Amino acid sequence: MQFVAFERAKQGTGASRRLRNTGRAPGIVFGGEAPAATIELDHNALWHALKKEAFHASILDMELGGQVQKVLLRDVQYHPYKPQVLHVDFQRVDDKTRLRKKVPLHFINEENSPAVKTDKCVVNHVLTEIEIECLATQLPEHITVDLGECTKGATVHTGDIKLGKGVKLVMHGRKDLTLATMVEPVEEVVAAPVVAAADDKKGKKKK
Repeated sequence: MQFVAFERAKQGTGASRRLRNTGRAPGIVFGGEAPAATIELDHNALWHALKKEAFHASILDMELGGQVQKVLLRDVQYHPYKPQVLHVDFQRVDDKTRLRKKVPLHFINEENSPAVKTDKCVVNHVLTEIEIECLATQLPEHITVDLGECTKGATVHTGDIKLGKGVKLVMHGRKDLTLATMVEPVEEVVAAPVVAAADDKKGKKKK
């Protein structure tokens, strides 16, 4: 994905506030051999781009000052209740940049699994994203979790997923994480009709 950024001369809280009032969003780009640079972006274009999953988990082409740089979205600050981006951070990357980043999990084939199709189980997605480490050029937009073979009561762990070349999970000392579980359907208990019992009592009183 490609987007356009503009150099930002003025800094500070007041300058950022005035910038937002003009329909722009302040930001910064850092990393690589060049010094960090303050930037600004069209707010509406940025807002729509942030709704796309690929904008969060893929290498982006940022056009700045007539040059295109490879960057990665690192942080976004939103207004607590307004639909507004307060600040955005990008990191410059190249073929040698090694990084850690959370990427989304895409669960597929759950409707075709024996657990769902035959036993009517409910799929509980325990995690929706996971942290990985790799070179920037190897960064996947998402990791696919195939649930097609899952049976009733099954649990899918991090050890069950396939990762691309050069990609490894960041576990933070944990050996295995649960990604999803196949929860058996809860049987409904039908209560005895109360009305019938009440009518029976009335009939005994009449006698």
